[in-house]
Amino acid sequence: MICAGQRARVISSAISFQQETGWHALNVVFDLGGVVFDWQPKALVQRVFGDPETEALVHKEIIGHADWIELDRGTLALDNAIVRGAARTGLSRESVARLFDAVPASLTPIGATIELLHVASEGGQPLFVLSNMQHASADYLEAQHDIWKLFSGVVFSCRIRKVKPEPAIYEHLLTEHRLDPAETVFIDDLTENLEAAAAFGIRTIQFIDAAQCRTDLERLDCL
Repeated sequence: MICAGQRARVISSAISFQQETGWHALNVVFDLGGVVFDWQPKALVQRVFGDPETEALVHKEIIGHADWIELDRGTLALDNAIVRGAARTGLSRESVARLFDAVPASLTPIGATIELLHVASEGGQPLFVLSNMQHASADYLEAQHDIWKLFSGVVFSCRIRKVKPEPAIYEHLLTEHRLDPAETVFIDDLTENLEAAAAFGIRTIQFIDAAQCRTDLERLDCL
């Protein structure tokens, strides 16, 4: 987790750069899953179950179920999600637990995006995170990776009980970090999340890959 001292150093560095160059930075907000970390739920389910019929059932009744969103929101305990998922699918609680246990480590860094983060940070760009993320995955990513010092602020859905694309999470981001929507750009891979951000006047970039994202940021003079 980014500490107050790290956050202050990041902000101070960005302000110093802007004062020296006269350049005005945009706040760049990154989603995590599918943008900074690879997220492949189909491949994950296949590894855990290895049976097409079971995989389809799991996608429908677990990953695609409303309970998944409540895990992202932080309002459903993991143990309860396992029990409920087993009841809906007829699978054993142990097999459903194996799926959930495998989720955090399945989120692997996208190297080109990590490089992009470093380039943007070194250029004095204020960086933020806005991510739908369950407690287990958020805790795992913070413990396993050292990118958090690059960010001026991190918003995990599970810790504030708000999820994308609901308006409240964007309101939280802007208010908590005192961001001007007109001076903020949000990067996400999902259209519905970008449309919700745009409703606040936030600029948006749909993430396809790191090279395209970098080009789009350059067009905004962010790099």
